[in-house]
Formats: sequence, structure tokens, C-alpha cells
Amino acid sequence: MTESQRRWHRPVRWLLLAMAATLGGMAHANEHPTTSPTATDDPYLWLENIHGQKPLAWVKAQNQATVRRFADSASFKTTRKQILQVFDSDEHIPYVNRMGDYLYNFWRDKAHPRGIWRRTTLAEFRKDTPHWDVLLDVDALNKAEGKRWVFKGVQCLKPEYVRCLVSLSPDGGDAVTVREFDVPSRSFVKGGFELPVAKSEVDWIDHDTIYVGTDFGPGSMTESSYPRIVKEWHRGTPLTQATVVYEGKRSDLAVSASHDDTPGFERDFVSVAKDFFHSQLFLRKGGRLERVDVPEDASADPHREWLLVETRSPWSVGGTSYPAGALLATRFDDFMAGKRHFEVLFRPDAHTALDSYRWTRHHLILDVLDDVKSRLEVLTPDGGQWERAPMEGAPALSTVSVVDTDPDHSDEYWLSVTGFLTPSSLQYGVLGGAAPETLKREPAFFDASRFAVSQHFVASKDGTRVPYFEIAPRGMKLDGTNRTLIYGYGGFEVSLLPNYNGSVGRAWLERGGVYVVANIRGGGEYGPAWHQAALKANRLRAYEDFAAVAQDLVRRGVTSPRHLGAEGGSNGGLLMGNMLTLYPQLFGAIACEVPLLDMKRYSHLSAGASWMAEYGNPDTSDWNFIRTFSPYQNVRPGMHYPPVLFYTTTSDDRVGPAQARKMAAKMEGMGYRNVWFYENTEGGHGAGADNRQAAYMHALAYTFLWDQLK
Repeated sequence: MTESQRRWHRPVRWLLLAMAATLGGMAHANEHPTTSPTATDDPYLWLENIHGQKPLAWVKAQNQATVRRFADSASFKTTRKQILQVFDSDEHIPYVNRMGDYLYNFWRDKAHPRGIWRRTTLAEFRKDTPHWDVLLDVDALNKAEGKRWVFKGVQCLKPEYVRCLVSLSPDGGDAVTVREFDVPSRSFVKGGFELPVAKSEVDWIDHDTIYVGTDFGPGSMTESSYPRIVKEWHRGTPLTQATVVYEGKRSDLAVSASHDDTPGFERDFVSVAKDFFHSQLFLRKGGRLERVDVPEDASADPHREWLLVETRSPWSVGGTSYPAGALLATRFDDFMAGKRHFEVLFRPDAHTALDSYRWTRHHLILDVLDDVKSRLEVLTPDGGQWERAPMEGAPALSTVSVVDTDPDHSDEYWLSVTGFLTPSSLQYGVLGGAAPETLKREPAFFDASRFAVSQHFVASKDGTRVPYFEIAPRGMKLDGTNRTLIYGYGGFEVSLLPNYNGSVGRAWLERGGVYVVANIRGGGEYGPAWHQAALKANRLRAYEDFAAVAQDLVRRGVTSPRHLGAEGGSNGGLLMGNMLTLYPQLFGAIACEVPLLDMKRYSHLSAGASWMAEYGNPDTSDWNFIRTFSPYQNVRPGMHYPPVLFYTTTSDDRVGPAQARKMAAKMEGMGYRNVWFYENTEGGHGAGADNRQAAYMHALAYTFLWDQLK
């Protein structure tokens, strides 16, 4: 199965790759509402005109006020410099992925703010200073073309890896141009495959043919602004002559097609994502599609002779019942012939969940979370059985993950090992060989010896046991005076795991702050059930969990409400909006980043229609429960809200800037003075198109929080 096909059919796994705890990739198509509320219904509706002159003038005035208050200070400048030094460091680990004989990497630093795509060999990579062969310099490309391209990824044709499809965004958003690139000549192919800027999905079939889903014209995109139609496009023919492979419904989330080029197991697939958690996979044989008949909320992953099925709800089939969160294996051809016997490769319990898995040539590596801490297992198919063995793990309270393998040719693997106070390391090994060797280490950006990591559990409102991690100064006095920041997300089955963060260390911990990561429901820390416990009508459970963590920190004497801050972005921004409106008494300041906030309108703004499986449809009776967690509707005059900073980007084509704009304007209209707003122009949903922009946004948030929590 190709990564292109896997992204669409396993949206949560793609989510983890695509955004580092943000919502999945979306598009511009629905910037304008499909319903027509009046200015009387919503006096701030005009701010939804993303590029309108009047809204942008409002943004400019808001930015100036926020910059004067927080970004003109010496503290901000120092913090920004410290964070930028982390981002621009030449000593970061150059994470690689293997394609044939080479290891490929995309790299940004001070000299290359938009980045370079490059490659080297394993022998070179082992050296302290490898020689890199630069294939594409995005900054040089921008200078030559007069553009501001942001690199968004590359897909290369196996097995030669000579021709590649490069995706470039004009502003850091998710809409991209796709251009064919020739590796030997280090140049784009004249007259090659090329798509204009749009929300596109492509995959190689062979040298002269690709699958393409894009904006083919009116009606070709779903209501969620993904491709609705996928076509087969042959070299040298206009896109208008591409052959339709499949047409989905407007109500589908997305449609895509892919080619599995595993030698001896070449297959083609069509994937129809119904929503974020339901999809259908079809095997394409000539002009006929045959369903891979697993439950729509399960993922089906063909690989060589095997089919892996990851369940999201209990499944009874072939006379056997399997729990939610299980990983099952059978032979692909047997399954397509109607057989339904599975081997259980992973079965969750109250403390464990499957985080991910990766194939090597002869083995399968499972990454299991045990109370939000990593351990690895190696499974080996042997006839009709699967042998199981532990794999060398990670230090306590840490995260270990398989970042790359070479499943077509070898049993090599690359591990990332990281922890809150342990700089990340990149390890290389071959299963069946010696212990993995550490090839690269992240530098220490702050003195970790001054701090300690601990894990705590607290009972939420309904009695559910909720974990959280605390990073605090050693010997900290439990007198309630410590400036403490809680970070949370709580949605889309995304797990928040221990991870080294040099900017947090410099901008928060070294100043004497306490940093907390809350593993609330809605995430994936305990598998599908943990996520489903906070879906739709149960959304308030996530917010009760976060509030319980805040209250526990106060109860334990770590901090007090006036010294306690909260931070979150995207779905985590919705979490922050609800902390502001439902639990204002618990916090001294809140940073609300690229957020959802107007849950009455979210499904008509930017790409919001694709998230209704998570939140519900506000145009139906679902509004009866959605309204309970819609901050824009629940904010009231005359309340004692803590100071809040909203930040967003004009180019965010997932959530869009309108929601943060409207919330800030509404609160200011109610007379609240401790409301701050900042909107970057570039960067998309990630809030920064390069390291300087990202450092600015991070420094702004930390400066605001530190100032307000004093």
C-alpha cells in the first residue's frame, strides 16, 4: 500500500503525520457560507470575508495593538531569539527516509529559510558532517520565479526514484501546485505532469501515468473541499482528457486512487473517505472495483500477501468477536475469496493501545502505548503463526517510534527516541542483527538537570482516570505560586506523547515555569474508546478532563488559578475557547491558537464540513448538544474572563482565520479589554511559513502567558 493511499483510507494515521496535533488537511473551497445569516444574527459576519479590505484593516489594527503590548518588549525579543536559535540550529537531527540507494531529507535553517530537499548515502550519513547532494533549493526557486513557495512534500516513482511529483504551496496553506521533477538534472520536467494550485492528491502508476484527484471544475470537489473525482492521466495528454476512475458524492469527505508497486504484489486501489473515521477501500481490476469488505470504521491495509485490519468498534465476523482497537491479520487473497479467519496481532486492555505499526521486509513492528508510554514489539509471520518478541525499548516516560523502514528490500529500521527532558536521538538497526546504533543526537537546548518529569492521574467529573505529565523544577515549592502552563488537544484520536521541545525548555522551563501535558479524552492515548468517549454529544467530557487536571494542579499546590495558563491550537483552540467560557475561574490566561470557536457556523467555513463526524452537524438537531460547547455562542457580557490571546493566519485553509477574528471582535464589543489578537499572513494552519515566522508566533504566545500569569 502506498503512502498516498494510506493517507486517505487511514485518516487518523495521516492526521498524525500531517499536522503534529492539528486538524487534517483541508482547502479554500468553502470560504463563503452555504447558508445566509444576517448581520442581525451575527454582527461580526463581515469578518468572514478573509481577504476583504475592511476585515484586513481590522486585522492590521489588532496586530499593531498586540505587537505594542507584547512584541515590543525586551522579553519578547529575547524569547524570540532563543526560539529561533532552536529552530535554525544546524545540529538538529536530519530525519531521513530511504528511497533506493539514497536517504532523503528536507532541511530548513538560517541559510535556507524555505528549505532544501537533499539526499545522501548511509555511509555518508554515519559521518558527523555528511555530504549532502542538494536536489531542490526552494529559496533559490523562489528567487528565480518571484514566488514564496513552501515545500509540501514529494512522491517519487519506484524503483528508480528518478521522476518525482513535488508539491509546493504559495502561502503555506494546504492548496498546492504539483510539478514533475527530474532528479538527475535537478530540474522540473518541461511539459511534464503539472497541476495548478488546488487541493490535489496524486500517485504514480508508471512513468507515463498517474492517478490525480484535483479541482477539475465546478462540482468536482466535495463539500469538505477535497477531490470528489479521481482520474487516470496519461503523459502528453491534457488533463481534460484524463479518464474517470471513480466519482464520489458531494457528501463524501474525499476520493483518491493509488497504485501499490510492491514487486510481485502490484495492485490498484480506490479509497472513498466518508468522513474522518469511516471509509471504503476498493481493489481495482481493470474497470471493475471490488470492495475490501471490512467495517467502514476500520482500516484495511493490504501489504504483500497480507491484509491488516485495525478495528475502531467491536467486530463479529467468521464466528469470532474482536474488540475495538485490535489489529488483525489474514491473507489478502483469502479474504477477497470470502474467508474470514484472522490472527489477533494486538488486543488492547485498560492500559494499552496500538499507536502505530510499520512493516520491514520480513517483520512487523508494533508501537504500543502503555499508559501513554512507548514499547515496541516485533512480530514475524511463520507459516500460519506469528512469532512475537519484545524490541529494545526507550527510557522511562519517553516516546519511541519507528520513523522509516525499507519494506521492499530489507529489515532495516530507523527509530526516534525522545522524552520531555531527553533530546531526541535517531537510531539505526536491522532486525535479527546487533542492537540499534545511535547515528544522530539532538543537541541539548536547555539544562535538563534542573527539572524532573512525573506522571499523575486525576479523576474527572464522571470518575474516569485521566493522566497528565508534569515537567517542573527539581525541589519546586508547592506553595501555589508557580507559573504553570497546561497544553491540551483532545480530539481526532490524536495522542500527546512525551517529546523533547527546545523552545518550551528555553521559553518556559528555564524561566522557572511548570509545563503540563494533559492526555484528555478525545485523543488516542487509550485507543478508539478514549476518542469516542468525547465525540459529539459527549464532547464536554474532554473539557471536564482538562478542568480536572487544572484543579488537581491547584489541589497539589503546584499553582493557583491566577498563575495557571492554558494553551492549545486547532481542535485544541476549541478546547481553549471552552476553558475560557465554561471554566474561566480556573485560569489566569489562555492562548487560543488557529482555533475553531463558532460551532454554529464551522461546517460552512473553510473546510469545516469534514469534521462533522467529530462534532456533529449544527444545521440539524445536533445543535442542541453542539451549542453546549460553542464558545462563540456561549461568551457572555459581564463575566470575569481571564486574559486571552487569539492567533491565526490569513492563509489557514483548514480552519480559517474567521473564527478567531469573530471571537476577538465579539468579546471586545462586549467591553472586554484583556482580549488580544494576532494574525500572520502566511503559514497556513501551522502558523508559520518559515522558522522566523514560527519563532515569532511561539514567542508571542509565551510572552503573553508569562506576562499575564505573574
